[in-house]
Amino acid sequence: MKLLEGKTALITGASRGIGKTIALTFARHGAHVAFTDLQADDAAEALKKELLTYGNKVAFYPSDASKYDDAQELIKQVVAAFGRIDILVNNAGITKDNLLLRMEEKDFDAVINVNLKSVFNLTKAVQTVMLQQRSGSIINMSSVVGLHGNAGQTNYAASKAGIIGFTKSIAKELGSRNIRCNAIAPGFIETPMTLQIKEEIRNEWIKTIPLRRIGNTQDVANTALYLACDLSSYISGQVISCDGGMSM
Repeated sequence: MKLLEGKTALITGASRGIGKTIALTFARHGAHVAFTDLQADDAAEALKKELLTYGNKVAFYPSDASKYDDAQELIKQVVAAFGRIDILVNNAGITKDNLLLRMEEKDFDAVINVNLKSVFNLTKAVQTVMLQQRSGSIINMSSVVGLHGNAGQTNYAASKAGIIGFTKSIAKELGSRNIRCNAIAPGFIETPMTLQIKEEIRNEWIKTIPLRRIGNTQDVANTALYLACDLSSYISGQVISCDGGMSM
């Protein structure tokens, strides 16, 4: 059963990691996929080729989600190419970790702009399309760090906590027009970044997870699939922790 047959999804920051797996999962379930990243590179081209094997429409757009004008232009281009946008996944994000004592202003601003302002930019741009359709699902990528904080990540935690407040507010603003907005808060997920963490630290983290394993990008993508499809048609304004129980 294809849960997204005929729907069009736009996913930001999708050339790698969680975004890539979401794009592939949506395509497997029948969605037409538009995806972005900062620039065209081998990873973006490889993903585009793989997505095309599912027989749906696919397009890649080099775009900076942190820039308001880029977001406005992106939505115009996607609508021109696909005719509509049913699903928006705000996945673009970066980290620039440091203790607040050593954190530079530019590193705080960069994380807020890419992680949080991008959600404002894309949501504001897409809402007009979804309001006209009187339907849509907006999925924002938060983090367990946004729920609980983490030493050395004040900028990242602030951006991800801000996404949660934004998500709940948009759910209230747009709900009467059949537009849903939810957030996913991934926990310790196996990505190229987490693979660089020393094994002894990884093992200590695993002890804090009730399911006793690190999550993978497919776990997060499955959560996004649920929030994107009609199975979750009565769910809005929620934050779903995809973390093996570590945030209980």
